[in-house]
Amino acid sequence: MNPSRRSFLSRLVFGREPAVSNPGQHTLVCVFLRGAADTLNMLVPYGDRDYYANRPTLSIAEPGKGKDASIRLDDFYAFHPKMAPLVPVFREGRLGMVQAVGSDNPTGSHFEAQDQIEHGESYGNNLGGGWLGRHLRSRFGDLATPLSGVAIGATLPESLRGAAAASAFHSIDEIHLAGTGNEIAISRALSAMYATQAGVLGRQGDLTLDLLRRVEAVRGKPYQPEAGASYPADDFGTGLREIARLAKADLGLEVACIDLGGWDTHFFQGTTGGQQAGLIDTLARGLAAFDADLVARRERVTTIVMTEFGRRLYENGSAGTDHGRGFAFFAMGQKIHGGKVHGAWPGLQEEPSLPGPGGMQVLVDYRSVLSEVLVNAAGNRVIDQVFPGFRPGPVGLVL
Repeated sequence: MNPSRRSFLSRLVFGREPAVSNPGQHTLVCVFLRGAADTLNMLVPYGDRDYYANRPTLSIAEPGKGKDASIRLDDFYAFHPKMAPLVPVFREGRLGMVQAVGSDNPTGSHFEAQDQIEHGESYGNNLGGGWLGRHLRSRFGDLATPLSGVAIGATLPESLRGAAAASAFHSIDEIHLAGTGNEIAISRALSAMYATQAGVLGRQGDLTLDLLRRVEAVRGKPYQPEAGASYPADDFGTGLREIARLAKADLGLEVACIDLGGWDTHFFQGTTGGQQAGLIDTLARGLAAFDADLVARRERVTTIVMTEFGRRLYENGSAGTDHGRGFAFFAMGQKIHGGKVHGAWPGLQEEPSLPGPGGMQVLVDYRSVLSEVLVNAAGNRVIDQVFPGFRPGPVGLVL
């Protein structure tokens, strides 16, 4: 057994009884677009002529203007054509967006801005740990299992730091109770050990053994998506497929994190083809498959998509866009007030109030959006423990 698997098992065995009665009744899926996605070309503000004036070669054509035109959502906004798989989800009211979201980070640094958002902080205020780690602690105390919070990948993201227990892996198939075929013997030994205990330890034994049984029932078994869902054969699609598999297995999954990187499009960004269009296609097809696969559990799974900051309003001399500020936040699920874009449109003038990179003005603090998701979708009633010292404002994204 390799060290990571041994660590996983030891946390299962020596964890404590969860503090919430129904762990995993809701799963929050966090998609992070690393590299600062240009959401102005994903959620196209075709109703503002300044968009086309600022991007003479990188703008997406307004609806009805040719085969590569954007897809109309309302009288002002449209989707990039590669977002087409998500149009039905939007029309059916399960996909919503918030415009002009961001932080107060003035640096333009990917790493600083990512850390700040993942830590759930204001600029220069170090809270320690991540916002999802604090969310899990506020829900469980020190009593979470390693499957309460999961990252699909090799390492835990900063957002999950500080959780009492969390795991990073590409697939549940990587988790083995033992590497020598002694799973049954180990389960029997654990059963005998816990059978002699009373109170919390005995109850935790039951929970531990039940979780181990559930993992073993899923591990190595073929998975068939529902509703004809077809995931893209890439890392992102495969990762979302694994999250759906975990959520359906009732393993107590509260939070799942997955990244989609490569959005730093300083050079040759492209419009309906090229680097960004390929990433949008990956994102949209993956999310659409995920939504279809979860047809029977949409009330219990909420997916959010965010980035560290947006891009500049105008294209640069290298057929790309530079670091900016505000971005469009996406959320999907039955609990989402979808079919609309929330938040005021700030216009397309560079934000003058802060030093550093310009870009679309930030009108909505990212913590207000995350707070609403945690309270209204994930059932967290102590949001001040997740974002201490912050008073969230109303957004309207979550029902």
